[in-house]
Amino acid sequence: MSEEEQGQGQGFRVTDRRRFSPESGEPRSTQTEESAADTRQEPDPPQAETQEAPAQGRSHETASDQVEITFSSFILGLSTQALLSLGEIPASPGQAAQTDLTAAQQMIDVLAMLQQKTSGNLDAGEEQMLENVLYDLRMRYVKLKREGRPA
Repeated sequence: MSEEEQGQGQGFRVTDRRRFSPESGEPRSTQTEESAADTRQEPDPPQAETQEAPAQGRSHETASDQVEITFSSFILGLSTQALLSLGEIPASPGQAAQTDLTAAQQMIDVLAMLQQKTSGNLDAGEEQMLENVLYDLRMRYVKLKREGRPA
């Protein structure tokens, strides 16, 4: 008895359900394989559908196109959100920047919480970057509050 035949009685089976082949990136032409596999397996929970949705829009990307997420890039993303809320960056090109001081304050508080919770676990560069980002955002926030911008 082969390993494949033994594995079928074990309780689950792994099936590649991607719409595009990983080798060539071309759409799969055989829908019959997927429909046959669907009849043998239990339906996926609703959670699986939400995980597949983002991948559908990025079907032409390969694994090498994706950028690795680091702590530094995460912090920069959060700081960009705060800058959007402070009105320093427009939401999209051609639009005027909008100020939402409440959202900016919340994002600054999130960054401060991350600083506190990661204390002692960051390398010197990450720690310095987080400190500088927080200082810059706090100074911008205070400046806007002093100017009397509405929250």
